[in-house]
Amino acid sequence: MTDKIGVLGTKSPQRTGVERVVNAPLPTVYGEFRAVGYLDHDRGDEQVALVHGEIGAEDVLVRLHSECLTGDAFGSRHCECGEQLDSALRAVVAEGSGIVVYLRGHEGRGIGLLAKLRAMALQAEGLDTVEANLALGLPVDARDYGVAAGMLHDLGVRSVRLMSNNPDKREALLRHGIKVSETVPLLIPPCESNITYLRTKRERLDHHLPHLDAVAHLS
Repeated sequence: MTDKIGVLGTKSPQRTGVERVVNAPLPTVYGEFRAVGYLDHDRGDEQVALVHGEIGAEDVLVRLHSECLTGDAFGSRHCECGEQLDSALRAVVAEGSGIVVYLRGHEGRGIGLLAKLRAMALQAEGLDTVEANLALGLPVDARDYGVAAGMLHDLGVRSVRLMSNNPDKREALLRHGIKVSETVPLLIPPCESNITYLRTKRERLDHHLPHLDAVAHLS
């Protein structure tokens, strides 16, 4: 972001952190939401929190969902992301209230869309998702959840029931001052196309995926 020059020729301070920009009604196939839009001044990303119902401060049902174009929009079976987003939106509506924080800039665990597609091509050749990122000289997971915590703080949330299988999300929220009163599993039945990916997430990224034990027959 370019510094602004004041009337006396001095630079005004560059803004940091997350800023709420807009709050708009968003009717969806799942139910009625409010789309609360934010600008992350540190990274320049535009972010959105989908809020359903009346939100309190404690034990709010929350999903931090990392952007995944291939899964969320195209229905990719390479991952479970689209089905997790679908399940999370349905869960907050069934609960009567809750928040799905949709985190842009998290594509491919933070490496970007084209790099993710390159990593997927390497996985088709036999590398796992961790090996593929490393082969490209990229971090295994470059995501940061500070902006998500900032959005939750702005919405008045102090503690959450976090829909996630990833312990890193819990630890990140705790570091940023959001209590996690409960971790709610978000387990999607695997298929032949994603079982290897999911097993790698469990074995190498410490995701809690106990349901994989019941599908040993999948290759």
